[in-house]
Formats: sequence, C-alpha cells, structure tokens
Amino acid sequence: MLQMNLPPFRRIIWVMPAAFALHIGEEFVGGFARWVSEVVGGSMDVPVFLLNNAGFMAVLMALTAWAAARPSALSAFLLMTWASANLFWDFLFHLVTTAAFDRYSPGLFTASLLYYPISMVIGLIAWKEGVLPRSGFIVSTGLGAVLMGFVIWAGLFHFAL
Repeated sequence: MLQMNLPPFRRIIWVMPAAFALHIGEEFVGGFARWVSEVVGGSMDVPVFLLNNAGFMAVLMALTAWAAARPSALSAFLLMTWASANLFWDFLFHLVTTAAFDRYSPGLFTASLLYYPISMVIGLIAWKEGVLPRSGFIVSTGLGAVLMGFVIWAGLFHFAL
C-alpha cells in the first residue's frame, strides 16, 4: 500500500493564502468584475473587486496565522469554514458558472488546479490529525457553502431578490 508523508496541518494551511493570491490574479487579469456584469447579470467594478478580495485575504491570513500559531478546535473550525467558502465552494462556483453560461469564468483555472486539490488535501490532513471531528468538518463545510452563497448574493447581486 502506498504510504504518503503529508505535512502537518499547521504548516500546510499556508498554501491557502498563496493559492488565493494566485486566484485573485487570474480573476483580475481575466476581467472577473466585467464578467459578473456582462455574463452573470450582477454588478461589480474593479475597485469593489479589489476591496472585497483584500478583505477576504486579510481574514484568510488572520485565521491561518491563528490556526498555525495557536492550534485549537475553534481556530481550525473557523479557518476551515472560511477556507471552504473561499476555496472549495469558489471552485464549484467557477465550474458551474462556466458550464451554465458556456463562457470561461475568470478564476476557473486556479480554482480547478489549486483550490480543489488543496481543499481535498487539507481536509484529509485535518481529518487524519484529528484537527476537527468529522461533525465539525461537515458543519464547517456546510457553513462555508452558506457563506459563499451570501458573498455571491451580496457581492455580485447587492442583496437583490
């Protein structure tokens, strides 16, 4: 049987902010703000895009630093909730919108090549190390979906019903 040596949770989590930075670069260069307005029917401009993502990065960095420096069930739970929204569920957002609108969703490549595998590996490491119990992982992933839905509703559609 193949035995893998995986890095510890408190070190591997730093790949998430790095992947997030690369992803934001792809979205920016690909014209995500314009795509939201022209393809999805939402409304976003570049300054809002940059401000939102600076805030999301600040939260991700703070939660990652906390979970790395002071490992606890709470720090891991909050990090995994935020990360599931901003990585795993964002991957699904880009995949689904690309298929639904039959147009490239800026961010699809980094979401597919980085977000999905990183989410799976970090989830596996968290599970193997017992960082979160299974129920905590399931709840954090579910809350991440709710958080991502809120970000889409607020950020792209400005709370329109």
